[in-house]
Amino acid sequence: MPGQYLATIESNEDLGAGVCRLTILAPEIAAAGRPGQFVMLRSGRGLDPLLSRPFSLHQTMADGRMQVLFKVLGEGTRRLAALAAGASVAIVGPLGRGFALTPPPTGTRLGLIGGGIGVAPLLFLAREIQRLLPDGTALDVLLGARSKAELAPLLADFRALGLEPAVATDDGSLGHHGLVPELIDQQWGQEGSHCRVFCCGPWPMMAAVASRCRERGWACQVSLEAMMACGFSACLGCAVAGSGKRERYFHVCKDGPVFQAEDVNWG
Repeated sequence: MPGQYLATIESNEDLGAGVCRLTILAPEIAAAGRPGQFVMLRSGRGLDPLLSRPFSLHQTMADGRMQVLFKVLGEGTRRLAALAAGASVAIVGPLGRGFALTPPPTGTRLGLIGGGIGVAPLLFLAREIQRLLPDGTALDVLLGARSKAELAPLLADFRALGLEPAVATDDGSLGHHGLVPELIDQQWGQEGSHCRVFCCGPWPMMAAVASRCRERGWACQVSLEAMMACGFSACLGCAVAGSGKRERYFHVCKDGPVFQAEDVNWG
C-alpha cells in the first residue's frame, strides 16, 4: 500500500543537460517499490509549490534508499534540482501498476526501449529482469535522446549490469543518427527473433514502437507519462483513451502507468 512520508535527500547529482538524479532515504518505498511504479514528490514543508510532481522509480536499494531521475522543465523540477543533501521532500508512494514480469518462452528476447527521460524506469527494470528471470534470458537495451549530453552519463549504469545499450541521438552525437524506434530494425530486423518489449518515453516514440511491435506480433508493455496532481485518480487529469476491446478512458495513475500497448489509442 502507498504511504505518505517526509524523506531526506542523501545526494543530488547534476548529470548535465538539465538532467538530475536524487537519492532519497525512504525505506518503506524502497522496500515496496517495483519497476514501473512511481512516486509523487514535492520539495519542502510549505505550500509552495502546492502540487506534487510524478516521477518513475529509477532504482531502489536494499539499504532503504531510492532514486528518481528527472529533467528540469519547470518551476517544480527547478526547485527539486536546487535541493542539497539533508533537505527534506514530501513523498507519496509507491503508486500505480508496474511492469509485469513472467518467464518468457525459450528463445524469446526481451527488449527495453527508452527515449529521453523515459530511460528512468528501465534501469530498475533491467536489474529486476536479471534477478527474477532465468539465467541466459536474452536482454537488449535500446536508448535514445536528443544528444550525447543527455544520455552518456546513464550508460555506465547499464554497463555495470553487463548490458551494452544500442544508442540513437537526434543530432548524431552518439550512436545512430536518428530515432530510437529505428534501432528496432537495426537490432532485430523486420522479423527476427520473437521479442517482448518494455517501453517508456515520449508519446510519438512509444506510438512508433507500438506500431512496429504490432506488425511483428510482439508483446509490448508501455509506461505512459502524464501530468497529474494527485496520483490517486481523484484529479482526473491523467486520462488517456483506450483502444480495441478496451475503448474507454483510463487514468494513468491508477490503471497504469504501465499498459499493454494494444490497449492504448495512439491516435
